[in-house]
Amino acid sequence: MTLHQFIAELNSIIWGPATLVLLVGTGVYLTWRLQLIQLLRLPMALGLLFKPAQGKGDLSPFAALCTALSATIGTGNIVGVATAIKIGGPGALFWMWLAAFFGMATKYAECLLAVKFRTTDKHGRIAGGPMYYIEKGLGLGWLAKLFAMFGVGVAFFGIGTFAQVNAITDAMHIAFHIPTWVTAIALTVLVAAVVLGGVSRIAAVAQKLVPAMAIGYLLACLWILGLNHSNILPAIELVLHSAFNPTAAAGGFLGATVAMALQIGIARGVFSNESGLGSAPIAAAAAKTNEPAEQGLVSMTGTFFDTIIVCTMTGLVLIITGVWNGDAAGAAMTSAAFATGGNALIGQYLVTIALVCFAFTTILGWNYYGERCWTYLTADRGSRVYQLIFLSLIAMGAFIKLDLIWMLADCVNGLMAIPNLIAIIGLRQVIVSETQGYFARLRLAGVPA
Repeated sequence: MTLHQFIAELNSIIWGPATLVLLVGTGVYLTWRLQLIQLLRLPMALGLLFKPAQGKGDLSPFAALCTALSATIGTGNIVGVATAIKIGGPGALFWMWLAAFFGMATKYAECLLAVKFRTTDKHGRIAGGPMYYIEKGLGLGWLAKLFAMFGVGVAFFGIGTFAQVNAITDAMHIAFHIPTWVTAIALTVLVAAVVLGGVSRIAAVAQKLVPAMAIGYLLACLWILGLNHSNILPAIELVLHSAFNPTAAAGGFLGATVAMALQIGIARGVFSNESGLGSAPIAAAAAKTNEPAEQGLVSMTGTFFDTIIVCTMTGLVLIITGVWNGDAAGAAMTSAAFATGGNALIGQYLVTIALVCFAFTTILGWNYYGERCWTYLTADRGSRVYQLIFLSLIAMGAFIKLDLIWMLADCVNGLMAIPNLIAIIGLRQVIVSETQGYFARLRLAGVPA
């Protein structure tokens, strides 16, 4: 059995029915227990983005969200959506929506727990995330260490390095004919300049770059949708139909079953928004707030922005332009969509610039996540060793094949999610009581809640 075959087999096991039921089931349960919090409290959550920071912490709530979004808005929004639709057909986009809707409740819960159980390390920095609420909340130190090991694995071999670096080097080579080794060196130097400055520098870059790149990309998508507005309604109808019916082969598309659309849609949705993965809580824990539930509300908007808005825009552009059933794949498929729906030159460079920005910020965010997992495992020692390994893997990631990268990323994603979801389920009463207490305090203070 080759390495490729082994990872493919492992991936099918990790992302089998059990994991999908655990992921979506946790979100469904929390949606019920928290009384549709992701829908009914979304306006309030969006308003909290602009509330001044109050309480102990390293970052403002908005900076913590931007740090988390820097890791979530990445290649999953461009390459991941294209891959999902290429494999599972337009119906995969529906399952991404569903995963995101229930995932918002999961994101709320895990980020609430991160603030609830956070602590301070020996350097005076806030330390929090699933490893802490698993250990302090559940009392399962071995499971906390397992999560941290998987977290380092994702940072080193999954979302954090290989998938992003490969996407950047490929895009720069195709658009600007820059040799892969040149991009790899330049990227390594740029990442080093930011991440060696710690979470404050990462957050400072994220606060400026994340909103700008997201707004710019959305405007470009709206431009394509505006030029092809007559195809929007048929595209949505195709998404809904394909979600529950097999997608017939057409053009370069080989056809897809409903099960395939469901599996790839949920897997890519989780890869994109990271709900239930346990990554965003690491950034959320650093927020300056005294209310765990408040940061949970702020953090759940990340899933809304990432999947419900950005991924939807990408998916609709791919479908209305018809490139999803062509021969292109990955970033080339998204680039072809912008070229077909708008202008060839603009499409090529716009997607390249967006992809590079998205992937670069994801590398920064995952460097921080991986480092916090690393310091948890090593009792707050060896940060410099971690940084050197991370930077060396960035340089290596440019030379690994795309399909192998995505399968490897899916594997470590799933492994990281399982301990986190176990903790969320085990601490469900804490989540519910903390939420009820927060809204009760708001009512007593005369604040509409």
